Amino acid sequence: MSQIHPPKPFESHPDRLSRSELRKQLRGKRRALSFEQQQAASERLALNLLTHPDLHRAQHIGIYLANDGEIDPQLYIKLGRRKGIQFYLPILHPIYPGKLVFSRYYDGVELTANRFGIPEPPFPKSRRRPAWALDAVLFPLVGFDEQGGRLGMGGGFYDRTFAFSRLRPSMAPKLIGLAHEFQKVSSLPIEPWDVPLHAVVTDRRNYRFRR
Repeated sequence: MSQIHPPKPFESHPDRLSRSELRKQLRGKRRALSFEQQQAASERLALNLLTHPDLHRAQHIGIYLANDGEIDPQLYIKLGRRKGIQFYLPILHPIYPGKLVFSRYYDGVELTANRFGIPEPPFPKSRRRPAWALDAVLFPLVGFDEQGGRLGMGGGFYDRTFAFSRLRPSMAPKLIGLAHEFQKVSSLPIEPWDVPLHAVVTDRRNYRFRR
């Protein structure tokens, strides 16, 4: 396994930055990673996910395709498929704006870039699965703190899609954010609409917030 050292944790105090400024700085820092650094982070992430207690029995997992410097879960997908896990990619819902639907991600699936430039399966031909029927959902973070606060891209897609988890937590999949360790900050404000995370997994550590 590669021994390339990752960047140092983000040191600017978030209270001195707006959410948009913090988002810009953290995105810039992860985009600056070299291919070798991203590959090493992906390897360590895969090991942490394979041993994560919230994923031991998960068979249907929502996942994403990395872009914009996001930590890459592709190695975990490859190893998870060997264990019989089925993975699903988010699709921008064509009927309910601002929400996501999940479609099976398998070898040979046709992918087309959405309006954000992110590849996704075509909605009419996709093998869809309801959000509540997933065992876990792994999604990228821009920033996070050790109290469970998180910073995303600002679109609110995951919050709207999994808003039902507040009313029916027993029906909710495990919601796990993925990030590079250096994306951790000292504290982030939790907005009223933020759906709580069960955990965050990085290339260095596992953080658990609720069971």
